[in-house]
Amino acid sequence: MPDHSHDHDHDHDRRIDRAFAFGVVLNSAYVVAEFGYGFAADSVALLADAAHNLGDVLGLLIAWGAAWLARRSPSGQRTYGLRKSTVLAALANALLLIAATGALTWEAIERLADPPAPTAVTMMVVAGIGVVINLLSAVILLRSDQGHGHGHGQGHGHSHGHGHEHGHGSDLNLRGAFVHMAADAAVSLGVVVTGALLLFTGWRWLDPVVSLVIAVVIFVGTWSLLREALNLALDAAPRHIDLDRVRAYLGEHPRVVEVHDLHVWALGTRDVALTAHLVVDGQAGDLVRDAERELSTRFGIAHSTLQLESSGDRPCPQRC
Repeated sequence: MPDHSHDHDHDHDRRIDRAFAFGVVLNSAYVVAEFGYGFAADSVALLADAAHNLGDVLGLLIAWGAAWLARRSPSGQRTYGLRKSTVLAALANALLLIAATGALTWEAIERLADPPAPTAVTMMVVAGIGVVINLLSAVILLRSDQGHGHGHGQGHGHSHGHGHEHGHGSDLNLRGAFVHMAADAAVSLGVVVTGALLLFTGWRWLDPVVSLVIAVVIFVGTWSLLREALNLALDAAPRHIDLDRVRAYLGEHPRVVEVHDLHVWALGTRDVALTAHLVVDGQAGDLVRDAERELSTRFGIAHSTLQLESSGDRPCPQRC
C-alpha cells in the first residue's frame, strides 16, 4: 500500500508557505498605507498601530524563514537539522516587539503634554481596514495548519516506527502568529473606537492615551512569547506537556519498577522529544513499541528514546 505521508507533509508545507506569503504581502501593503495616513492625519494611534504591524511583518518574515530552515534534513554536526531555528525566530520576534513598544510608549508620553488634533474619520477608515486584514491573515494562518499532526517515535535499539496522528504536533509558531494577528485586529478595532469618540467629543488626549493602551497590550502579549521562547531555547519541557502525567504513564506498566532520567524538550516550535530510563522486572515484551505509540498519540511527543534496565543491574551512573 503506497505511503502518502510525505506527500501530505509537502502539501502542508506548501499551505504554510502560501499563508505566510499572503500575510506578508497583505500586511506590508497595509503598513505603508497606514504610515502614510497616520502622518497625514497626525494620529499617533495610527502610527503606533502601523509600527506594531511593521513588527508583525518582520516577525512573519522571520517565522517564515525559520519554518523553511526547519525542513532541512539533518547533516554533519546538526543531527536534529535546523528545527530549533523556529525557537530562535520566536525569541527574536519577542525582542523586536519589546523594543518597538518602548519607542511607542515614549512617543505617546511626549504627545500627552500637547496632543495634536488627529483626523478622526481617517483614523476610523484606515484602522477599520486593518481589522479586516488582520482577521483575514489570522484565519488563513489558522487554516494552513488545521487537521495536520505529525509523529514518529524511535526506540533505542528496540523498535522504529513512523506514523501520522491527527490532533497532535500543531505548529506553535503558526498558532502564535494566529493569536498575534487576532490581537492586532482587536487593537485596530480600538483605534476605530477612538476615532469615533474623537469625532463626537473632540477630546484630543484620547489619541495618545489609546496609544499607551496599545503599547501595554503589545507588551503583555510579547512578554508571554518571550518567556516561552526562552524556556524552549533552554530545553525546558513545552508548557503543554504535563511531565507528571508522562512519568505516571511510563510507570504504570506492570513490569516497570522505576522511571528515571526523564527528559522532555522541544526540537523546535512543533516537534517534542523524550528520553527516559525504565527499570523493568523480567521481560518487557512490547513495552517500548507500545509506549512510543502512546507517547505520540496521547501526549504529542513525536520523538521518543526509551532505555530499558534490568532491576537486577547496578544503579545507572546517569541517574537523575
